[in-house]
Amino acid sequence: MSVEEAKYSDVVEWRRDLHAHPELQFDVHRTASLVAARLRDFGCDEVATEIGRTGVVGIIHGKKRTSGRVIGLRADMDALPIEELTGAPWASKTNGVMHACGHDGHTAMLLGAARELAQTREFDGTAAVVFQPAEEGGGGGKAMVDAGLMERFGINEIYAMHTEPGLPIGQFATASGPMAASADGFRIKVEGKGAHGASPHVSVDPLVVGANILLALQTIVSRNVHPRKCAVVTVGFLNGGKAGNVIPQWAEMGGTTRTFDPAVRDLVEARLCAIAEKVAEAYGATAVVRYRRMYPPTVNHARETEFAVSVARTLVGDAKVNDKLEPLMGSEDFAFMLEERPGNIMLIGNGDTASVHDARYDFNDEAIPFGIAYFRNIVERGLPL
Repeated sequence: MSVEEAKYSDVVEWRRDLHAHPELQFDVHRTASLVAARLRDFGCDEVATEIGRTGVVGIIHGKKRTSGRVIGLRADMDALPIEELTGAPWASKTNGVMHACGHDGHTAMLLGAARELAQTREFDGTAAVVFQPAEEGGGGGKAMVDAGLMERFGINEIYAMHTEPGLPIGQFATASGPMAASADGFRIKVEGKGAHGASPHVSVDPLVVGANILLALQTIVSRNVHPRKCAVVTVGFLNGGKAGNVIPQWAEMGGTTRTFDPAVRDLVEARLCAIAEKVAEAYGATAVVRYRRMYPPTVNHARETEFAVSVARTLVGDAKVNDKLEPLMGSEDFAFMLEERPGNIMLIGNGDTASVHDARYDFNDEAIPFGIAYFRNIVERGLPL
């Protein structure tokens, strides 16, 4: 199956145009405008904009609506603050911003599926095509849910797809249950007592305190989390002071935590706060912890995952669909939608390419026909006439 076929050449053009004009988080005004315009051109029965600030939803009714059911299909639209190094003719025209996670491909594939669904309408019910802003750290999925996405459009179940470098073109992968981890962030400010570097005995060195907090945080996973469960506690920076002969007044560190289990998530937060505060106290310093819960774990639902796997296998065969994917420690804010409605997120092969969030990454256009067919069949098989 070649993307050079006339059937998909315009979708490739859409994808490359989106790639050349990336936008960040909720500021996806050009992208959202193009998406809404195309959905209207396709003849969608309703096109709603500004859902969750800059989200777009297209409604497509089938030839029949006796089932009364609505299936949602979701794609994300935003890019990343990365300077592109692909050298592609369609490379980003915006300095310091690029589509390094395939959201340009996700959007183009869902547009292609929306066009076909609007043309054929071979289903009994309604398809809601959901284009979401701010997946990359902005919580756009939550913003759309909070704006009443599910209730306003009567969505009963919802499905998404994500590009996967390293997985061959024409292959799919997913799993029932946890698919991606929660993502929380923390900052710890340690207040000590500054002094001349030649007089450490009169100081309370916040760098020493911070270093000991950093080491102690590593015991959360090794000594507090059950061995058959998993978590990640990563400190990404520790800094304070600027001069080699000065003990600073304060130091600050920050990082991220990841897990699949809500109880483990609670445990990690509680232990992190307690360790920081008590270690600092033991050294005569103070520690103030700011812990921010960002994305919950992404948990696929069993029935919907079984259905999604069956759709993918119908398209490419049993051997090209992995339904027992090991959970990923990365996060995905489709999690917010899966907390509201049953559904599944499926990985689609991007071939042998650079990894996502890499300045050399580019979505592989050869995946487009498979993504369009998958989205279309989710609706047509999920809402049979």
